[in-house]
Amino acid sequence: MSDKVEIITIAQLAEIAQESAVSDPIDWDELNITEGAAYQMIASSVLEMIKGVPEDQRLVIALASITKLSVENFVLNLKLNGKN
Repeated sequence: MSDKVEIITIAQLAEIAQESAVSDPIDWDELNITEGAAYQMIASSVLEMIKGVPEDQRLVIALASITKLSVENFVLNLKLNGKN
């Protein structure tokens, strides 16, 4: 990878993301994938998506992605709690 994305590895990104999930745990026993495998797979996908994106545009893309995921999580939580 010749991009400056090499600053962070897939393992590092997955670990940071896992640490942030401590306040909203997932019941991994109900799923057919381990927590580590899921985080590694998604971290790999995220780093692949930003390949070739100019560095000055990455923050905006990251913030937009965080916003979209936060809204999706908010709506999912409303549905799960029967408040749709």
